[in-house]
Amino acid sequence: MVSMPKLTVEGYGTFDVADGKRLVLAMEQDAGVDVLHACGGNARCTTCRIEFIDGEPGKMTAAEKAVFEARGISGVRLSCQIQCDQDVSVRAISRLEGSGRPDAGRPPAAEITPPPEWT
Repeated sequence: MVSMPKLTVEGYGTFDVADGKRLVLAMEQDAGVDVLHACGGNARCTTCRIEFIDGEPGKMTAAEKAVFEARGISGVRLSCQIQCDQDVSVRAISRLEGSGRPDAGRPPAAEITPPPEWT
């Protein structure tokens, strides 16, 4: 039997997710969170920001690191740049509700984009 990572989203519950699934997609599809992804999950807009409560991955894509450095952002992560490969607990901080946007954004691809270079 294959073990599935558990995703806990504050205020939503705990969900089994496919190993390696993008966190942005797991939050939206498995947990039912109206997480924003205005750029389509390409590490450009930072609308998919989340905070880790527990289990933050030790690695980061070069694209995520670059966008945070360029914008002076810290203390959050981009859910579009994280794979579900371990149990995590997160807080959704960028949601469609209350954003004034007409929709969450273009659907992110199944794979991390741009192709990940891990730092």
